[in-house]
Amino acid sequence: MYQIDEIDLQLLRLLQKDADITTKELAQRVNLTNTPVFDRIKRLKKEGYIKKTTAVLCSEKLDVSLIVFCNITLKEHTKEIGNQFVKDIMFLKEVTECYNTSGDFDFLLKVMVKDMKHYQSFVLQSLGSVKNIGSAHSTFVMGEIKNNHGIPL
Repeated sequence: MYQIDEIDLQLLRLLQKDADITTKELAQRVNLTNTPVFDRIKRLKKEGYIKKTTAVLCSEKLDVSLIVFCNITLKEHTKEIGNQFVKDIMFLKEVTECYNTSGDFDFLLKVMVKDMKHYQSFVLQSLGSVKNIGSAHSTFVMGEIKNNHGIPL
């Protein structure tokens, strides 16, 4: 397996801030030529350090401005029920993130919808069709303070 070094970390930091940065600009910032920088990025992708490159969209401009964190507790805890829950959640487009958690709840969902009416419909229609949910506890985001979409390196 490839061991990353400080230059790789610098490249990852720069790409995490701006994935549109050119290879030429990256090379200048890390004091290398274009070819080794290109090769390093290619290797970082191949080794899975860079999973994908994506655009961060403005949810307000796209009229998806309500963020809800929904804690889910399952009725029963078996391998089959847990796996089925995960499969079902993968098909709900409003769920943008899902985490299996410890503590009082089994899963934490990040749900993005247009408004409260849309969330109500999501809970009753979409989430309501997922079997073995014992309870759902919703927390509504009043304002986003920090979301850098990155990993601290």
